Amino acid sequence: MTYSFISPPNAGRFVLSNATLPAVAVVGFHPPAAEGLVKADIVISDGIISAVLPPGEAPVEFAKLDLKDGMVWPCFTDMHTHLDKGHIWPRNANPDGSFIGALEAVRVDREAYWSAADVKKRMEFSLRSAYAHGTSLIRTHLDSLAPQHRVSFEVFAEMREIWKDKIALQAVALFPMEYMADADYFADLVAVVRDKGGLIGGVTRMNPDLDGQLDVLFRAAADNGLDVDLHVDETDDASAETLKAIAEAVLRNGFEGKVTVGHCCSLARQDEETAKRTVELVAQAGLSVVSLPMCNMYLQDRYAGRTPRWRGITLFKELAAAGVPTAVASDNTRDPFYAYGDLDPVEVFREAVRILHLDHPLDMAARVVTTSPADILGRPDLGRIAVGAAADLVLFSARRWSEFLSRPQSDRVVLRRGKVIDRSLPDYRELDSVVGA
Repeated sequence: MTYSFISPPNAGRFVLSNATLPAVAVVGFHPPAAEGLVKADIVISDGIISAVLPPGEAPVEFAKLDLKDGMVWPCFTDMHTHLDKGHIWPRNANPDGSFIGALEAVRVDREAYWSAADVKKRMEFSLRSAYAHGTSLIRTHLDSLAPQHRVSFEVFAEMREIWKDKIALQAVALFPMEYMADADYFADLVAVVRDKGGLIGGVTRMNPDLDGQLDVLFRAAADNGLDVDLHVDETDDASAETLKAIAEAVLRNGFEGKVTVGHCCSLARQDEETAKRTVELVAQAGLSVVSLPMCNMYLQDRYAGRTPRWRGITLFKELAAAGVPTAVASDNTRDPFYAYGDLDPVEVFREAVRILHLDHPLDMAARVVTTSPADILGRPDLGRIAVGAAADLVLFSARRWSEFLSRPQSDRVVLRRGKVIDRSLPDYRELDSVVGA
């Protein structure tokens, strides 16, 4: 089924009638729900949602598009990506799919090719893809070893301005924590991040200096008004407990900014009592957790000639049950850390439901790519269907969960401020000039 808009006499006012909405993403409209789905008419006036009403109650004078029970979602938030790495696979692939292989392939590629023009070309391609899929907010981590941090943050600032009316962008400086020992480098990095309105991040690893490194990081973040977003325990080693150390450091330093942690894979490898204590500490410290199910299934537990024994994901349900804000995201796209992907939150959601068992029931599942990540990123105005909000919506022919989750929803229609956008995806050939054919 393909929706097509016929321009009514007053094209700025129309109704999406007989729509099916994920209740968790709807504000101020609470009819009885069946497996988290509600029926509604959405009234749109001059690009703004002016009413969400029971079916049949919309003004009769408004032009109507009958969705025939098709789903309508708010535009998506993709809260953990790597736009600077995207699409380098044809140029530097991961020879064995391992984490170490990914690190080395990216290092080689970064040192050889990451000019401003190269990063901009690939970042633009990624943003065009995300926009076509229906994304309105993205946070990206940027590799921030010197001098790359200055190049990538300059490109990011330029792209944020260019894309501000389509996708809101946030950026996090990504670097190994041990590099903070170089005081001049770290001071310059913090200054760049502060100047560009970014976040401070880092990769945490178990080492004797971890507590001291975290104290330095949180003091710098507090002194400069920066939030924190860290890569944490991306390993199957059960002895990796930097998540616990981060929560303790937040409490020890009285850090009042927002702290997000990604991956947290080793938590699922620990014994129940150890994991339970860490989950409680994470909740006490007010951390938010993002799981990257596709990338972590690709990388974790990969050994030559051996079938993987686990899924590579964190204790998502246990964290959520403890009151920890949780979400899922794309992570890497066609680079050595993940050979696939297209920054499509529908794909991320579909795979997350399967990998994390977010189903049976599915009542709250839609939150993981809509309301939850938008809230974590400090944008509670996004990721929901609400009166007074922009009509930034994604329309699907699927009417119920079994239909939605069984196909890639390639026939979706994306509205931005009530207008249908061109969903044509960029051709990979456009990247041949930078990454090769």
